[in-house]
Amino acid sequence: MAKVLIVDQDKCTACRRCELACSFKHTDTFNPAAARLSVAAFLDDDYYLPVVCQHCDEPVCQAVCPAGAISRDEKTNAVIINEDRCIGCRMCIMACPFGGVDYSVAEHRVVKCDLCGGEPECVLNCPWGALEYKEPAGQALSKRQQMARKVQATLREVV
Repeated sequence: MAKVLIVDQDKCTACRRCELACSFKHTDTFNPAAARLSVAAFLDDDYYLPVVCQHCDEPVCQAVCPAGAISRDEKTNAVIINEDRCIGCRMCIMACPFGGVDYSVAEHRVVKCDLCGGEPECVLNCPWGALEYKEPAGQALSKRQQMARKVQATLREVV
């Protein structure tokens, strides 16, 4: 079974090291705005949540892409964007229910987590264990589903 990125919201301290590691890996700069994930702070509720692509089994972003630029990497099972095919329409950004796709103004293109080719920098640099990359077990899958429900509920409140 392919590994998945697991987010444990209870362990996140909003240190944002994951954002720094991600931005450096992808852009050679320490700039949270250039990261392929972000830490959402819900100060009223006193919790923080790393928001990252869930590499869905049936990715909505892939389904809406008119250029066929989104596919699954066979090695890592990551949902990835082919820069050469992407036309920049941003339909994937609008379709993603988790906010896992973004547009980089600096790079002039749509960007998202690619699992760093199977060695996610965010996981390697999270000192609190809030991010893990492993095969989904019952508990890991349950945590992923729980996080997805929280994000959905939060998004419903915003809209």
